[in-house]
Amino acid sequence: MIFVVLGTHELSFQRLLHLIEDEIKDKRITTEVIVQSGHTKYESSLMKLIPFMTYGEMEEFYRQADLIITHGGTGSITMGVKMHKKVIAVPRLNKYGEHNDDHQLEIVRQFTNAGHILSWNEGEDFSCVLQQIEDFQPVPFISGRSKILTIIEDFISNQVK
Repeated sequence: MIFVVLGTHELSFQRLLHLIEDEIKDKRITTEVIVQSGHTKYESSLMKLIPFMTYGEMEEFYRQADLIITHGGTGSITMGVKMHKKVIAVPRLNKYGEHNDDHQLEIVRQFTNAGHILSWNEGEDFSCVLQQIEDFQPVPFISGRSKILTIIEDFISNQVK
């Protein structure tokens, strides 16, 4: 099963759904596709669209999925890589009215360059990325949260003296 995550941003992200639906029509995707569609209005007989779900439901779909295809939101990407899933991220772009700016380009680039995910960017062949993901072995993700907390705690303790 492929789980597609569009997040909860109020702006539409139909461009990603068109890409995926084209792959289904061309039989390059032959497995079930479930979409967390958020505020994106889209009609499809080829994908199951669920606008919103609980965090627990999201976790369950992530767990069941063989592949996660997501927008470039940090939370959506990290949930997949923390679960050791193969992830393809597609950044929302400002020029298409998909987001208020292009910060998702940088987020997706960082995760891609670190080897945690594959990404698709405008002008690339999406079907090539789908082929690459089959053999892709993601670099395990290690959260930097505890390191950051240690740095902050050290800083505060040095300032309070």
